Amino acid sequence: MTTHPIATPKWTQWPDKKSTAVSLTFDVDAEAGYLGESPSYARRLTSLSEGRFGVVRGVPRILELLRRHHIAATFFVPGHTAERHPGLVAQLLDEGHEVGHHGHMHLRSDKATPEQQAEEMHAGLAALAKAGAPKPAGYRSSSWELTPETFDLLIEAGFQYDSSCMGDDRPYRETWEGRSILELPVHWSLDDYPMFGWTIDNGGNFSAPRTLVDTWLAEYESARRDGRHTTFTMHPEVIGRGGRFDQLERFVERLVADGDVWFARLDKVAEWVEPRLAREAA
Repeated sequence: MTTHPIATPKWTQWPDKKSTAVSLTFDVDAEAGYLGESPSYARRLTSLSEGRFGVVRGVPRILELLRRHHIAATFFVPGHTAERHPGLVAQLLDEGHEVGHHGHMHLRSDKATPEQQAEEMHAGLAALAKAGAPKPAGYRSSSWELTPETFDLLIEAGFQYDSSCMGDDRPYRETWEGRSILELPVHWSLDDYPMFGWTIDNGGNFSAPRTLVDTWLAEYESARRDGRHTTFTMHPEVIGRGGRFDQLERFVERLVADGDVWFARLDKVAEWVEPRLAREAA
């Protein structure tokens, strides 16, 4: 069998001569993850409590882990979460993390009208600003569905990057009808929810906690060979559960021990990658 190694662009020489870059990202959906699906969840106190767990228990565990290893991360916060949990955004910023835009009520763009998509964008921006966040550099669509309307809103709002698409496993430019934005791609296999997410309405998966380490280390080793950047996506109400969180700790500790990883917020990756991609395209 003939193999064709991927050509590694020169710009993948990461800061401090690290061979790979990793971004740990967290979608703090909280109650908005349910309320955005249906207003009927306003009466479903158990479901809302699971969303709240993400802020009450999940986020503190995550922050302690990041603090211990001196890692800066990116937190995508819906506007509703910022409003419902005063002090959350300020704490994230105080600890050196990036706060990105994740809608307002966590509405899926593909299920929303153009008017609702615009309201999601503007209300989310307003809520984050009121909570003390600077204008977000990055956006992540709810449930990773990006529509032409929301794509146009990203360009008009001047976002530096998007993190919703899956067209490459390296940073690239996502284009639509002649317009483009820097994409820091994601993938379902690098997300905790497909492994562990479950709801009473839709079911889901309760994979063994070690599945996370097995899957993510395989991707990390591949990325390290290629010199790639990789984004790992988590939800505090999911990864914040004790047994799963233990596996996240194992994963992070392994990467730290290797000493060959540039841990970076997505906005810092965007700043590093953008000019290098532009030079390659010239």
